[in-house]
Amino acid sequence: MNFQSPTPFPAQPGDEKVAFHRSELSVILSLYGRMVAAGEWRDYGISSLRDVAIFSVFRRTAEQPLYRIEKRPKLRNRQGQYAVIGMDGRVLKRGHDLKSVLRVLERKLIRAVE
Repeated sequence: MNFQSPTPFPAQPGDEKVAFHRSELSVILSLYGRMVAAGEWRDYGISSLRDVAIFSVFRRTAEQPLYRIEKRPKLRNRQGQYAVIGMDGRVLKRGHDLKSVLRVLERKLIRAVE
């Protein structure tokens, strides 16, 4: 008896999706863990679409995302492929380096101690 593995469906030319790499997710989830520990964030969602990958951050599950961390490879040679977008749709920071782009969110952790 021969065992034959199932053949996957042939990939269509338009089926390519943008996704975060493991090293990128490591940086994002490190920040996410610190913000959860500080009580600022509670939930997240990841979307992989044809031209953009999105990591959405929520304070509560039923709300709109507080922030969206987007990766758009088509903008790699222009403004930078990474962006942090606020709840109101404004681009808070855009750039080529993910760590430097995420620094705009780390400022929320810094508070004055009285």
